[in-house]
Amino acid sequence: MSDLVTTLAAALLLLGLSTACWAGVGGGRRLLRILRPPPSSPHRVSERDVAVLMAAHNEEAVIDTTLAAVEQLVPPEQVFVVSDASSDRTVDLVRARGARVLDLQVGRGKAGALVAGLEEFALTRRFEVVMILDADTLPAADYLTTGLPLFDDPEVAAVAGRASTRWSTSSRGWVSRVLIAHRERVYVLFQTLLKYGQAAARANAVAIVPGFASMYRTDVLERLDIAAPGLAIEDYNMTFEIHAKGLGRVAFDPTAARAMTQDPDTLGDYVRQVGRWNLGFWQTLRRHRPRRSLFWAAVSLFAAEVVLSSLLVVVLAASTAALAVVTTVRIAAGEPWSWEMSPGGLPVAAALIGVVVVDLVATIYVAVLVRRPGMLILAPAFTLVRVLDAVLCLRALAHAVTRHSSGVWSSPTRRAETVGQAASSPNNAIS
Repeated sequence: MSDLVTTLAAALLLLGLSTACWAGVGGGRRLLRILRPPPSSPHRVSERDVAVLMAAHNEEAVIDTTLAAVEQLVPPEQVFVVSDASSDRTVDLVRARGARVLDLQVGRGKAGALVAGLEEFALTRRFEVVMILDADTLPAADYLTTGLPLFDDPEVAAVAGRASTRWSTSSRGWVSRVLIAHRERVYVLFQTLLKYGQAAARANAVAIVPGFASMYRTDVLERLDIAAPGLAIEDYNMTFEIHAKGLGRVAFDPTAARAMTQDPDTLGDYVRQVGRWNLGFWQTLRRHRPRRSLFWAAVSLFAAEVVLSSLLVVVLAASTAALAVVTTVRIAAGEPWSWEMSPGGLPVAAALIGVVVVDLVATIYVAVLVRRPGMLILAPAFTLVRVLDAVLCLRALAHAVTRHSSGVWSSPTRRAETVGQAASSPNNAIS
């Protein structure tokens, strides 16, 4: 009985109260949308009111393909690129596409480049909405037609893009496939089980408007401290400022504003990117003073659960490894195998089962939604990546207390694609 309790406790800690609560809210939103579909009406913001702003640093391998996708949404004169001290052909490729480009000779970091672009091109005075896009991101052909209607609610300050990974660029062996599939798994779990519920109008608890492909009202952008000093990334801080300054709510729908991003497919790039993302979250959490609001209650609970679940995963991994070594040594010495030869083995095994089962259920859920049954074969590897994620999370928490970031950035290694290859990569919509 005690082992069953241990298993359930580990499973519940890994799942988290936040996930259970917001998944319930999201399920209610979906049911309500089925029972009472929103009425159709003329939309307040059209494609001609949108500027696309990109910050780019040495992106020649991907930016031409991205610009080709953007041209399906808006004409080139509405596309603005800031080259942040690029030393490759980024500027030439942008100009060849007919987009406007600002060539910064001294790097300012992504946030600083975005601020420079907003000021140089006077975007907040010329447009109603600015779409901030990464140079490796491919927006879906219906990105604006599905995303802009969310601005019909005048309370919406920003529309968070729905991320999918670009599967077709993963071709470097099994490690690459595991990392890409794991990232898609994280995207789907976070966006369907947490974010959709958090974006409910009365909740307004979305913690991040991701900088890869999202939209802001320009009057909101004018009031954000985009390039706040000492932060590794800007998107968490920009979102927290929307909440802190009462600028409106963040809208998100997993069927709207969809885009594909090129995620790291090498272990080194993955570690650096995840470490940077985690550091940016903890730094932002430290920068902003907590307030009495649902948003702050939600983000505080989520942060606490992330730390506790990360500690659980790390401790379990270390304990399992230690027990495996002890058991192997004793078996090699001629002792017959039994649970008693590894003190604490049963509790560790029970907790490990709880973690593995939750992880497996999560993988099945994602595989069904994105129609990729092959992900199930990689399920054991996902659990190992979860251990790495936990270590990176805890390390970033320690660094957030002791370090400040300059904002200088370096993109993961990009994989060049033709326009045809990019178009063939499925954008896994969740309906």
